[in-house]
Amino acid sequence: MEEKKGIGFFNKYLSIWVILCIGIGLLIGKFLPGIPETLSKWEYAHVSIPVAILIWIMIYPMMMKVDFQSVKDVAKHPKGVMITCIVNWLIKPFTMFGLAYFFLMVVFRPWIPAELGQQYLAGAVLLGAAPCTAMVFIWSYLSGGNAAYTLVQVAVNDLIILIAFVPIVTLLLGVGGVKVPYNTLLISVALFVVLPLAAGILTRLIVSRKKSKEYFENVFVHKFDRYTTAGLLLTLIILFSFQGNTILRNPIHIILIAVPLIIQTYLIFGIAYGWSYASKLPYPVAAPAGMIGASNFFELSVAVAISLFGLQSGAALATTVGVLTEVPIMLSLVKIAKSTKRYFN
Repeated sequence: MEEKKGIGFFNKYLSIWVILCIGIGLLIGKFLPGIPETLSKWEYAHVSIPVAILIWIMIYPMMMKVDFQSVKDVAKHPKGVMITCIVNWLIKPFTMFGLAYFFLMVVFRPWIPAELGQQYLAGAVLLGAAPCTAMVFIWSYLSGGNAAYTLVQVAVNDLIILIAFVPIVTLLLGVGGVKVPYNTLLISVALFVVLPLAAGILTRLIVSRKKSKEYFENVFVHKFDRYTTAGLLLTLIILFSFQGNTILRNPIHIILIAVPLIIQTYLIFGIAYGWSYASKLPYPVAAPAGMIGASNFFELSVAVAISLFGLQSGAALATTVGVLTEVPIMLSLVKIAKSTKRYFN
């Protein structure tokens, strides 16, 4: 029962579905090239219309789950929220940039051309600048975290994303030598953060008033769960149908991209979780504090990477590798948290 409540069948085996979608996408790109060629024509202002629709299917249900009225409860655990915000916005983006630059532009330079390395760096930065807003509820539940505190964290981080995401991404990509179409970045954030966030808040208010808050949270939002997963998987199929030639020429790049992403995940969890322990926070607060920084809002990262650099870009591929590594690594962090729970008061 716990497994069913905590992480559903599709989420539990998400990495397997991602691998299958990679295979399907590669086959389509190689043997049915007319499909990606046709889809590439359906775009507006450099934004792929089919992908935009699928990403909205992913992001909109997640935004409905966030209750921004919970922000008023920040005072109940101010130290935990402070740690989360500092780690997520003043440490995580910069450690991600440093690790990605070191590995992709220096260590792996013999295997990754410089121009492609910059694209991978851009994808890693987009992942590092977007802390998780959806799957963290699952990681918090599985690790025994405080559900109310997790909700506060997510609400606060969603508000910060509106302000901090664009300047942080612009700064780090500029340092990395990656040219950023600023207007496209702003449009992407408006399209994939502001609008679904506003739609989610409006939906929550309308349904809660017509039915009840309990109906909305226990019944209504769960009607969209399967569509969220389907939207993600279809997006990956489209993405890899465009990426087919790049991957078939450089299959080892998937592994090379994953190295800094994996190291970053464990590093950020260690910083937030260790800081929480040193600050004598209770375990139910410390666990989600570590999880939200370690996990990424990969749906947003994929969407922005595609909008900024295109479906065939290395940046889009790098964000997709983040999807591939997310579930198994986060499950390992859940085990680490539960095994160290006894050390907390």
